[in-house]
Amino acid sequence: MSDSLLPLSDAERDAVDDCWNRIGVQGDKSCERLVNHIHCRNCEVHAALATRLLDRFALQRDDSQPEEHGVEQYSGERRSLLLFRLGDAWLALPTRVLSEVAASTPIHSLPHQRSVGLIGVTNVRGALVACFSLAEMLGLDAGEAVSERRVVPRMLIFNLADGPVVIPVDEVEGIEAIAVGQIVESATGSVPVGRRFAAGVLQWKGRSVTLLDEQIVQQTIARSLG
Repeated sequence: MSDSLLPLSDAERDAVDDCWNRIGVQGDKSCERLVNHIHCRNCEVHAALATRLLDRFALQRDDSQPEEHGVEQYSGERRSLLLFRLGDAWLALPTRVLSEVAASTPIHSLPHQRSVGLIGVTNVRGALVACFSLAEMLGLDAGEAVSERRVVPRMLIFNLADGPVVIPVDEVEGIEAIAVGQIVESATGSVPVGRRFAAGVLQWKGRSVTLLDEQIVQQTIARSLG
């Protein structure tokens, strides 16, 4: 049993620019973004489209395929989450609080600043945007986890009421439609972050992923930058 997106109408299909099939890794590989992103799934264009599709279309259950052994299936309401890594910790945030997953750019430190978590500013399409260390705020070890595969650090463009901030992360896995029933309450000592930041825990591809409470994260960052 597997999940598949509901088919698109002709109008909806025409509105989707599947550039990855034309000039990306599935096409002739002529896209200039591949130099920085390596793979289309790391590109902000692909991420933005995936977010829109996940928000617009429900998932349907395909009963024609056998159920995968050892994988519990969930139905009902689903949440669109971006899964990413900081150090050894796998975390998730709702896609609604993120506007973009961008390639890493140089961060310029700010002399004499004392805001907890503020690590500098970076250029985002010509505008200087504050960079915030989510790892520092959550009390995580920022050391790089050992991986046998190549990973590319990214920057998350995180939305605050007063404007965006940039959050550097060690790796972005992608956007997943997670069933609400798959997210369980975190037990004491079961998450790598402070319990007030955790909205739950989910098991995904053999990993324990902590879902962050976006309101607490937004409020904490705003207070630090205020």
